[in-house]
Amino acid sequence: MSAALTTPPAAPAVPKVELRGVRKSFGSTEVLRGVDLDVAAGEVTVVLGPSGSGKSTLLRTINHLEKVDGGSVSVDGTLVGYRRSGNKLYELREREILRRRTRIGFVFQNFHLFPHLTVLENITEAPVSALRRPRREAEEAARKLLDRVGLADKETAYPKQLSGGQQQRVAIARALALEPGLLLFDEPTSALDPELVGEVLDVIRDLADGGTTMIVVTHEIGFAREVADTVVFMDEGRIVERGTPAEVLDNPVHERTRAFLSKVL
Repeated sequence: MSAALTTPPAAPAVPKVELRGVRKSFGSTEVLRGVDLDVAAGEVTVVLGPSGSGKSTLLRTINHLEKVDGGSVSVDGTLVGYRRSGNKLYELREREILRRRTRIGFVFQNFHLFPHLTVLENITEAPVSALRRPRREAEEAARKLLDRVGLADKETAYPKQLSGGQQQRVAIARALALEPGLLLFDEPTSALDPELVGEVLDVIRDLADGGTTMIVVTHEIGFAREVADTVVFMDEGRIVERGTPAEVLDNPVHERTRAFLSKVL
């Protein structure tokens, strides 16, 4: 009688984003103090916290806009900005850093559009220069992205001719043009007039519904409650609390989280 075959347990999924013990200082100021964070593929993680808590620096370490002083950052199981040899990390050459960075889209709070380029040119610049795509192909893809963010009629406009909300939607389309596996948003609505916030959040909601992996630093508590799979609260360079929106926003455990939410809700 033959023994019954058993199926071995599936290996645990590698997180889309994995931070381990990340530290970062500027001069004598320690901004990140040993941050650990996992983000699964398709997950939306919203990072909350007071000004100066390290939120933006955390984002910038994920695509190596800031070098870490300790710990490691990996995306899709690959170190960002470094290679490992034995127990040491060595920074990659700039060309390789840029190549890996194309997999990580970054949307800044102040848009960072090129003022001398049209909307269409802003979106096609990186695919053509970084990915060597034919310009006609890049333009066709850019037009589809503009339609997706509701700006199909603005391809020949320059940034100064657009509202802040429109500029931010162009910035999102530009980030998407590289077809990244991860999108980072650094307070994408903080530079906008209140009446323009909704149009940008609607685009981000659409991306979330489509399964895009995102880490969003924001003060928009309602957005976090509606869209986030995981809410992270940071204070003084550390992750103080994390959980579902219901856990962190409605039933926070840590006193610092409760104090922060009492001022913003």
